[in-house]
Amino acid sequence: MDTPPATIKYKNHRFPIEIISHAVWLYFRFCLSFRDVQEILLERGVSVTYEAIRKWCRKFGQPYANQLRRRRPRPGDKWHMDEVFLTIKGEHHYLWRAVDQDGNVLDILVQRRRDKRAAKKFFRKLLKGLSYVPRVIITDKLKSYGAAKREILPGVEHRQHRYLNNRAENSHQPTRQRERRMQRFKSPGHAQRFLSAQGSIAPHFRPRRHRLSASEYRQEMSKRFQIWQALTGTALAA
Repeated sequence: MDTPPATIKYKNHRFPIEIISHAVWLYFRFCLSFRDVQEILLERGVSVTYEAIRKWCRKFGQPYANQLRRRRPRPGDKWHMDEVFLTIKGEHHYLWRAVDQDGNVLDILVQRRRDKRAAKKFFRKLLKGLSYVPRVIITDKLKSYGAAKREILPGVEHRQHRYLNNRAENSHQPTRQRERRMQRFKSPGHAQRFLSAQGSIAPHFRPRRHRLSASEYRQEMSKRFQIWQALTGTALAA
């Protein structure tokens, strides 16, 4: 899908495209608060309130993430799934997450339960818009996965073992870091909005550095910044 013209996408905003997209990038790429982003911009001579930055991130974060998803290569056929609890206003919720064998985040869903019904809802959300099903799914020993898989993905191989799912469990680490930085999420909707956007934006700027030489890493990062500029409209504004 083509990027909408910048004049339409950023209509009625006082600040230029470059500042808005840079603020959104800082917030979702690094473990920063809105006030941290405000201070970074102020050091560059840009005086903007942290409330304005919050509104930018809420308005543009998910559209940026959606466009990154459309541009990414087809995910792998081995899916790792896991759920981790989140404490929101004193109540336990569960963050369901799926990644492929390369660690690319496929989707996330925040729910109150982790029963069969919750697992089926996550599977449907994960498969929505995809033209294929995975070859194999790997989960822990939670029985809800098996019950939901038999109805939603009956022909897919299912492996359940506590040590096979480290890739999905490791993908929760950035969530825990942001949760501490934000002093926990304010609501299930807040957690869903932030993690859905952050799950696409942050990994886009984190190539598998240990597999690249210094020159290859610079080339790869240049390509990824060019993609970011194209989808945010800054390339058109330059």
